[in-house]
Amino acid sequence: MGALGSLFLTLLPIAVILVMLIVWKKPADISGIIGWLLVSVIAGFAFKTSFEVIMRSTAAGFIKSFPVSLIVATSLLQMAYMEKTGALKRVIIFIKTLACENKAVQIMLINIGFGTLMVAVGATPVSLLPPILIAMGYSTYVSIALPSIGYDSLCTYALLGAPVVVFYDAANNFLFKNNMIGNVGDLTMTQIGSVFFLFLPVVSTLIGFCMLWIVGRWKAIRSGWLPCLITGFIIGVVSYFTNKNENFVTLTGVLCGIAVIITMVAYLVVTGKKVIDKSKLTKEELEYEKKYPLWKAFMPWVILIVTILALNIPKDIYTFLFKDMALPIKGLSANASEEIKTRVLWNAYTWILVSTLLSILIMRPKKSELKETVKVWWKRAPRPVFSAAIFFAIGEVMNMSGFSIAEQKYALKSMVSVLADYSAEVFQGGYGAIVGFIGLFGGFITGSEASTIGMFAKYAMSTAKNLGWGLSGIVIVTAGLAFGGGLASVISPAKLQNAAASIDKLGEENKVIRVAFIFSILLTLVTAAFVLILLNIGLKI
Repeated sequence: MGALGSLFLTLLPIAVILVMLIVWKKPADISGIIGWLLVSVIAGFAFKTSFEVIMRSTAAGFIKSFPVSLIVATSLLQMAYMEKTGALKRVIIFIKTLACENKAVQIMLINIGFGTLMVAVGATPVSLLPPILIAMGYSTYVSIALPSIGYDSLCTYALLGAPVVVFYDAANNFLFKNNMIGNVGDLTMTQIGSVFFLFLPVVSTLIGFCMLWIVGRWKAIRSGWLPCLITGFIIGVVSYFTNKNENFVTLTGVLCGIAVIITMVAYLVVTGKKVIDKSKLTKEELEYEKKYPLWKAFMPWVILIVTILALNIPKDIYTFLFKDMALPIKGLSANASEEIKTRVLWNAYTWILVSTLLSILIMRPKKSELKETVKVWWKRAPRPVFSAAIFFAIGEVMNMSGFSIAEQKYALKSMVSVLADYSAEVFQGGYGAIVGFIGLFGGFITGSEASTIGMFAKYAMSTAKNLGWGLSGIVIVTAGLAFGGGLASVISPAKLQNAAASIDKLGEENKVIRVAFIFSILLTLVTAAFVLILLNIGLKI
């Protein structure tokens, strides 16, 4: 088989997935299954990959997806529990009263502040916030668009840092196998964070302006530019300090979300505006507010945030859980030397489940509410969980195609190597300008930044290595890929449909995606510019 044939076959599964999503409008899980089947057949016949390698790689991919797929499972359980116990309704009533006299502050507080905090601890802003925004008087179009874009700049730190942890493991494994570091783990979280945080202030500010434009074009921008700039500045300051400390990196989303909320509340107080205005509530909502205490409604999230901070802020505890108790799975990957670190005792999915169970002791729900919780969760969870996992499996099969178990080496170039070689040859020094768009594309088809990293990180790293960019260049380029994947949230069909479905307006997301596509391109252009600047100034990590 010729070189061009290898390239064509490597790109074919990705193209098929894209056609299924856009043209045939198939859901992500179905598209993922077809993509995995096609990748497996091509790996087997064209890249001489044994059935055992394909199966081992698939299983390894599923396990590597746990920081995302199991968080999806446990967070959907927690959201169903809060919904069926009435806690979610009480939270919605509370948020509806916030910053009613200043729309710009309200947008920053709810969509960037609260949205970032919620996605950081495993909740889903695209499900939670649209009904709130509708109740506050925003249009359907705005209510779908704002929750989808608000947390995008901090998507790397979503799900308690799941994407950055996936990045950390992928980068360490790649650099170790290519003899660029001495031991797995030598590349630290702070080194990775020192690159990611550089993107945040500018992109967060631009996202704020995008949201103002969506709400009221230039008029909204003129009246809301100051809260927008303050929000971007606060995110920059907080992320600078969190990414300086190994045990704080994964807390960046949590702490930035809290900081934005506090800052916007302070802004309202200083400018003489009401923080809470109950005049917007209906009689029924006022009665519900009286009978359901707010502390009770927030209890699952309070327990979760307190627990996560307690396990990460003390460095000794963080080091013990994250590194010493990584609980690796050995002997599963086709490459006998690879360990898959599960970090069950550190990962957020464990503590989301624990916080939900502990809150039961305090909130004391009815048995019927718990039964309904499980019923709703079982209806909602399987497909999103599988969707999160299948793209990791696709990426792992592509990475290990051509590998021989008997010889413990690649008998043929892998699909990823083929793609990396052509990218280096075609784009050369300009690769840094397009890697963010590859991430945007990956985020669009997979629906998550972490899945984008799982699927495309090794390709980006291999290309950067082929171009001779060294350790710093590899991290910078792959950070650009990851950031582009995060920016895809605003054009992800699954997330926009989720937002539309939460307000019973399926189909309206198509209007949002037209404008959102333009914003995603502009924000990815900014990301691309940052990647080129960082490469050209020779940033060292």
